Amino acid sequence: MARILIVDDAKFMRLTLSNILVKANHEVVGEAENGIEAVKLFEKEVPDLVTMDITMPEKNGIEALKEIKGNFPDAKIIMCSAMGQQKMVVEAIEAGAKDFIIKPFDENRVLEAIDRVLG
Repeated sequence: MARILIVDDAKFMRLTLSNILVKANHEVVGEAENGIEAVKLFEKEVPDLVTMDITMPEKNGIEALKEIKGNFPDAKIIMCSAMGQQKMVVEAIEAGAKDFIIKPFDENRVLEAIDRVLG
């Protein structure tokens, strides 16, 4: 299946997503807890897909998204957001995110978004 990078400042959220992805036979190639780590790991691994939290310390998900897309225009990134972050989700989509998933994660919704983006 796909090689996926998980980016979220909350270890619990990374673990939750990792469990969903591994169960669906995807390979988790790395985990980052902020946007700076996300950019470095992306450049090292060049994964098929990234799940990117919007709100993180040091560099938020939208800044990391813009940097990755600037260097890798074909990067496929799905944003993860909490309810009530619609404005930031719109900004992320305009910056090149392919889709978004809402926390708490619904396993089916996560896998549908990944299938659609990888299409």
